[in-house]
Amino acid sequence: MKKLIKLRKFLKIYKLDGYLVPKNDEYFNEYVNQSSDRLKFISNFSGSAGFAIILKNKNYLFVDGRYTIQARIQSGKNFTIITIPQKFPKDVLKTKKKLKIGFDPKLHSEKQINFLFNIKNIIIKPINGNLIDIVWSKKPKDLIKPFFSLSTKDAGQSSQGKIVKVKNVLLKNKADYLLVTAPENVAWILNIRGYDSAFSPIPNARLLINSKGDIDLFSQLKKVTKIKKIFSKKIEFHDEDKIEKKLRNLWKNNIWLDSLSCSIHYKNLLRKRNRIIEKIDPIYFYKSIKNPTEIKNMKKSHMIDGVALTKFLFWLKKNFRKKKITEISAQKKLEGFRKMNKTYKFPSFSTISGTGPNSAIIHYKASVKSNRTLKRGDLYLVDSGGQYSFGTTDVTRTISLDNNSNFIREVYTRVLKGHIAVSDYKIRKNSKGSDIDRNARKPLKKVRLDYPHGTGHGVGYFLNVHEGPQSFSKNNKVNLKPGMIISNEPGYYKEGHFGIRIENLIYIKKNKFEELTMAPIEKNLIKKKMLNKKEIGWLNKYHAKVKKNLFRFMKLEEKANLIDACSPV
Repeated sequence: MKKLIKLRKFLKIYKLDGYLVPKNDEYFNEYVNQSSDRLKFISNFSGSAGFAIILKNKNYLFVDGRYTIQARIQSGKNFTIITIPQKFPKDVLKTKKKLKIGFDPKLHSEKQINFLFNIKNIIIKPINGNLIDIVWSKKPKDLIKPFFSLSTKDAGQSSQGKIVKVKNVLLKNKADYLLVTAPENVAWILNIRGYDSAFSPIPNARLLINSKGDIDLFSQLKKVTKIKKIFSKKIEFHDEDKIEKKLRNLWKNNIWLDSLSCSIHYKNLLRKRNRIIEKIDPIYFYKSIKNPTEIKNMKKSHMIDGVALTKFLFWLKKNFRKKKITEISAQKKLEGFRKMNKTYKFPSFSTISGTGPNSAIIHYKASVKSNRTLKRGDLYLVDSGGQYSFGTTDVTRTISLDNNSNFIREVYTRVLKGHIAVSDYKIRKNSKGSDIDRNARKPLKKVRLDYPHGTGHGVGYFLNVHEGPQSFSKNNKVNLKPGMIISNEPGYYKEGHFGIRIENLIYIKKNKFEELTMAPIEKNLIKKKMLNKKEIGWLNKYHAKVKKNLFRFMKLEEKANLIDACSPV
């Protein structure tokens, strides 16, 4: 590859043995714009998480279990694919000779670098200026669109009320300032949104708040034209380039930095003359607990989304035998149903529309090259979601295309049992995501099967579809609290054959989970005798609720389909 040859010339110039390329941009966003997707440029890998290490004569691409197959397909020709956490850089870069690896300090947090490169013979060297940007001569240009505000009526709490919350936590922790470097947290505290991510209404901005509640906002000034009037004198607005000067002028302060999204570059600017408090930005925790207005609006979004998805599923079942439906045409058809409602904005992530062996690729994205036709005997997995004016959705359904495999039905039923175990879990005072993840896997583990991803992730309110700090995963120790929204998505994937996943979004109401997602679960893949009475009761109760909520939105034939899809098992 010409790109790699060019990059290696700069390794020589900077006297480096290798260079580190992350997925994230300077704002540490999950979904980055084309102009900031340096990892895709250099490796061709399009997944939302991963990093590459390019050495003088070897290239490594590190991804998690969701992306192993995808990375092999997209990047396997030029990169050795390593799945983490099974293997870390220290397992791969075993060398007697010292290796000097360069990196851009604006794209990495210190915590991240220390976690990945705690290796005896590796020297990590910060390089001012990004080497990929130097090689990337024809970068696409981003459109600049202004930020917009959410009304207090839609947000459920005023920005002033949120500022007071943060101010109080700063006083409690004896911090003079909080540097908010995660755009999602800037969005939450100010009740603003933007257009700086393909799938999330993120405003690329950073914010400095002091213990008096005074705020400095740093972004491209063209983006704040609309919100300036709303905040008047409450906020000082600065061009994003002015943040370095502002940080350099702070001294003898206690400054709270976010360990997840504050770059080494900003930390180095502040640490010389100030005391650093480095831990998770408290806004993540405030944001994770949705207020009653947010829950009410999320329910409304899921109702609209459920109507679109259910109509699509009925259309698919009716037509796949007689029409040529491909993964791409099915995906477009589903978005067509979503677009019928004026509150729909855009997808909340890149739709996963996979059939046959493609459904086994956990974060599969159909392309012209990979596009398969839906055919009898296969499974079809569709994982999709929408951003609506007042909410974010994410749902997965696995559909039988007249599949009659006994093994697939058994595995599907075990996945369903795990899904029900999550939804039915009674939450105690100290319940954590790791407890629930363990429960979800039990039915599969009984026959020595498992899945290489977490059971669920937090979800934002008209924000990021993946949101922390809560999740259902093996190592998540965050206490579960009322108001948190989390996905419930156990699955199973047989590489080269099929994939199964069932996903609903749920929220915590007192000590139990309530369903947000409203769409029928495929019954034609269920082995009823494997379900106990409690599980059958859960499924029938859920389907009764789906039918009750969606019935009035269906046309005559769809109503008959809904009655059938939601009939008791």
